[in-house]
Amino acid sequence: MNIKKIKIIGVFGIFIMSFIVHFLYKLIPITIISILAPVNESIWEHMKIIYTSYILYSIIDYLLLKKYNINNFSLQLSLVPLIGIIVYLMIYIPIYNIIGENIIFSIGLLFVIIALEQFINYHLLIYKNIRCGNIISLITIIIIYTVFGYLTYHPIKNYIFFDTKESKYGINIYAK
Repeated sequence: MNIKKIKIIGVFGIFIMSFIVHFLYKLIPITIISILAPVNESIWEHMKIIYTSYILYSIIDYLLLKKYNINNFSLQLSLVPLIGIIVYLMIYIPIYNIIGENIIFSIGLLFVIIALEQFINYHLLIYKNIRCGNIISLITIIIIYTVFGYLTYHPIKNYIFFDTKESKYGINIYAK
């Protein structure tokens, strides 16, 4: 198996992992999980799915890739899912504003974003080693999860953070 095949497998692995992450907080409702997984059905909380499923799948990815001469594994670990979130929101929000929530579109777009992430991941892995990648990666992951945690417990009163199913913001802040 070569790196390209591993990345193709990764698309499906991350996609499956995203469904696990989606329901993780309902299964294990503790603080650390509330930072890693969505606590409601808002657009913002679902961005945790993109980031966390990628991070969790990276354990399997690392095991599959360790026999290859790859570069920038740590760097791609933090930056690629961040790029995925940005691209997802750039596509999703304008369409959401026009047609509203559509589960088929949301899941389809998630699959496309994961495929894009794996494409970027592949190119970062075969690119020359970028110095300071490990430090950048660690700092980025800490910042991302700090933002996720803060906004879970202190959400902005904006439709991106609003859970229309339960009429609330964040983990337990109900709309008035």
